[in-house]
Amino acid sequence: MAVFSGSDLTCLRGERLVFGKLSFAANPGDAIMLRGRNGAGKSSLLRLMAGLLVPRSGQITWNDDPIHSDRIAHHARLQYLGHQDAIKPVLSVRDNLHLWGQLRGVDDIDREIDTALHALDIHHLSRTAGRYLSSGQKRRTALARILIGHADLWLLDEPTVGLDRESSNELAQLIADFRAKGGIVIYSTHIDLAVKEPTLLDLDEFAIPMIEWLKDHDAPADDGIRSDPKRAAQ
Repeated sequence: MAVFSGSDLTCLRGERLVFGKLSFAANPGDAIMLRGRNGAGKSSLLRLMAGLLVPRSGQITWNDDPIHSDRIAHHARLQYLGHQDAIKPVLSVRDNLHLWGQLRGVDDIDREIDTALHALDIHHLSRTAGRYLSSGQKRRTALARILIGHADLWLLDEPTVGLDRESSNELAQLIADFRAKGGIVIYSTHIDLAVKEPTLLDLDEFAIPMIEWLKDHDAPADDGIRSDPKRAAQ
């Protein structure tokens, strides 16, 4: 049995069926690359995996336990990077990372921040306010957050946006190092990120007509994806 898995997942947005009958499985050291056309549901699937959204049907589990049975434990085991960099413009790079470390309850924050700054090659920007960062520098600062605090799972939504080729290669190495320690990485990308032997999950394969899904489930398309109100707004 896989450590992290989802079975027969359905994602609805209003009256639009984003995907249905989707399943996945991942074990320590695995990487899953999400592919699909725009609107195929890559971002929605990552948010489902993060526990920020609840599927219309199906279930996601960690060690056989539904992730929504203990949201706090699930959020503590993962690092999620969405489209938005979420950098506070008035805080320096270091202070942004320090705030993140505090939220995650990291003990030796300064040491972990120094490690993350050097890993993403932004140590020279440590005292620079977020408002003065370029898009690439903001993205690298956001990526530095995933290195702060323990995690078993990385969920990365288009992590290479704003990065040049050199920075993308550095990210690929960080992913390799995390996998070597037993971490699971699930990511979406439109470019060729040099991740070794990822499992490809093509969401275009799970696009099914709404009428077919309704027939199988004998249910109306009601309120779409049901969100966790405490987390979806964050």
